[in-house]
Amino acid sequence: MVRKISIFLLFVYFIQFTAGIPASASEPFRDLAARSAIIAEKDNGTILYESNAHIRHPADALAKIMTLLIAAEKVENDDISDNELITMTETAWYDIHENPNATTLDIHPGEEMTFIDLMYSAYIGNANEACNMLALRIAGSVDAFVTLMNSKAKDIGATNTQFTNPHGQYHEYQYTTAYDQYLIFSEAMKSTLFAEVSGTFRHITESTEEFESRTITNSNALLNQSSRYYFRHCISGRDSATYEGGYSLIALAEEDGLSLISVVLGSEVLTFDDGSTDMQNFSETLRLFQWAFTNFAWRDILKTTDLLARVPVQHGSGADFVNARPEAALTLLLDNSIPTDSFVKTVTIFSEESETPLVAPISAGDVLGEVVVTRNGIEYAKMALVANTNVNLSGIEYIRGQIVDVLSTSTARNILLILGIILILYIALVIRYNIVRANRLRRIKNAKEDIIKERHQNFRD
Repeated sequence: MVRKISIFLLFVYFIQFTAGIPASASEPFRDLAARSAIIAEKDNGTILYESNAHIRHPADALAKIMTLLIAAEKVENDDISDNELITMTETAWYDIHENPNATTLDIHPGEEMTFIDLMYSAYIGNANEACNMLALRIAGSVDAFVTLMNSKAKDIGATNTQFTNPHGQYHEYQYTTAYDQYLIFSEAMKSTLFAEVSGTFRHITESTEEFESRTITNSNALLNQSSRYYFRHCISGRDSATYEGGYSLIALAEEDGLSLISVVLGSEVLTFDDGSTDMQNFSETLRLFQWAFTNFAWRDILKTTDLLARVPVQHGSGADFVNARPEAALTLLLDNSIPTDSFVKTVTIFSEESETPLVAPISAGDVLGEVVVTRNGIEYAKMALVANTNVNLSGIEYIRGQIVDVLSTSTARNILLILGIILILYIALVIRYNIVRANRLRRIKNAKEDIIKERHQNFRD
């Protein structure tokens, strides 16, 4: 028997695959113990699984991701020094007293902390007042900082997200979605400082006048080696637990060159008869990671060394063809059950299509055609095919080719015909002339012989 200790309603949804994933992908499980979820590749947006990824959900402490991102960018852009001392003010507490369950580090008014310690305190220590201190330093007011948060979200493409405060304390008009949180966290992980802070399990702040130091620990159990939820491939993340939004977790994990972001929103904590518990935001995230890393991998569909066509070349020196290869490699994140040879590669060579011969010289990298990669009627890529090597021009072949080209024209053929006729007529005239001349010479010779004979005869007489 299982007893539920959270008091919000739990919705269970069947897993649906996105159109971008081949239909043969294996289902991770029958149901998901969360209101919404998504798991996708960190950088290129390939979605491996999603469930209600676009329904709105309370942002809760996940708002701290955006707060840390903006703060990290301010440091990386040299707008603020990470060692700058920030003084705590009463203003930073103005909206926190309203909620008795708000998480704080009890930073006293007048206490000074470095900007970087405030970043760790806000994100790892869940200190709402530290979030407000960062907001006040960056934008001058919390409201102005919230404007920055919303503007940044829209720039990222998180159009179904709205923030009303920098720490995530519940507000009816503060919401997000699993998909938007994937986009925001993916963008945030591009910041080296954000990645460093969010991936830290334990941090000790510098001492202040009020405290010798503070030791703060990341509540993301996937980073905790002593937790049964520990996942050695987890790099970073952000968890949340509230009455309104339930238990949520965003996490990044990397294994064998594959980087995945999982977002699980609105899970529960289950208590069993033996007193053990299951924090489903962690356990469901582990299930998603284990399924994804087991069933998906990067697969080479096209390599730049693939020779996809042999293209004839005219007037080449020592070569009468050139090989065509893809201009770039094509690597897809695919279900392991899909064979790479199921992708169809349709090759078009421009010289053949236009029936115009390819003529040397050819340089390596010259575009010769294109290849279109499809599977089950879906186009995955269209890229140029380029020459694999150089083909130099042969002078002799070029001249010979030019002669052939000239002689192949109709004008040249007509001129040759006329010249042929003229030559034949000339030869005929020469022959006729020679015949007439020979006959004339023979007659002259005969006449001379007759005269000589006649003279001889007269002499005898």
